[in-house]
Amino acid sequence: MSRFSFILRRLARGVLTIWFAVTVTFLLLRLLPGDPATALASPNMTAEIRATILTQYGLDQPLIVQYGLFMWQLVQGNLGISFTQSVPVVDVLMQRLPWTLLLTLTALALTVLIGIPLGVAAAARKGTFVDRAVQVVGVTGQSLFVPSVAVFLLFAFGLMLGWFPIGGAYDNGAYGMEWYASVARHLVLPAVSLMLVQVGSYVLTMRSTLIDALGEDYVTLARANGLPYRRILWRHALRNALLPTTTLIGLQLGFLVGGAVLTETVFAYPGIGRGIYDAVTQLDFPVLQGAFLMLAVTVVVANTITDIVYGYLDPRVKTS
Repeated sequence: MSRFSFILRRLARGVLTIWFAVTVTFLLLRLLPGDPATALASPNMTAEIRATILTQYGLDQPLIVQYGLFMWQLVQGNLGISFTQSVPVVDVLMQRLPWTLLLTLTALALTVLIGIPLGVAAAARKGTFVDRAVQVVGVTGQSLFVPSVAVFLLFAFGLMLGWFPIGGAYDNGAYGMEWYASVARHLVLPAVSLMLVQVGSYVLTMRSTLIDALGEDYVTLARANGLPYRRILWRHALRNALLPTTTLIGLQLGFLVGGAVLTETVFAYPGIGRGIYDAVTQLDFPVLQGAFLMLAVTVVVANTITDIVYGYLDPRVKTS
């Protein structure tokens, strides 16, 4: 398979995945109990007022017509108008997107910077106390649940010790360098929450793949030629062991984004995840559809890029 065909197949699969995610999201939202008219109007509204609201937002049309209109607007880059805020959904999401990107990228960086060195340390000292301790950390991390970790950190380090803020993204009234310091303090607990539930996978994957790499013939040959063990570990074995970890970064991004939704809700962090929670309580279909679409596109693009990068790093993938 040529490079062009390989990339084209991955891109086509990504587009198909996005379409499927958008369609499922559209249908699932229509299965929610209640409707936007109930959320927008008072409990004492008449049937005529309710019908008017449904007509205004096109919700009185058959489901297939609503889907067709939604897809046509989506192709034009129009995500609709928020039911509750009466502003374009794009504007609502773009206000929240930077905060979600800041949170997820910070958590991803912490996970990689902590998980990979721990995995290397465990593989380099296989069978020792360090190895067993790191494995315990990895298994424990994989068993953690995002909301539970977030609530614990919020209670312990926010309420009890008072080391970090318990909600929001920055202090009101802060400006200049003080504002940046405030953003960093508010970011610590949400980012650490996401890191703790993700790092176990990186630790165990890195340990396993590096142990396999250290058992390869080229490592034995390098040792026979008198190369220092540290050089063999970091410059030869680690390079090959990083290939599965590269794939893991793309695959885990979906879980990271899903975890961000829960984390932002716990910490009242003003990202897309918190926006999804607010939109669900208000039955704001356009915001929900736009948010899920943005998250789906982010995950699919990240996985597609990961597939392409992995294909270049390991040519065997392109011929499979």
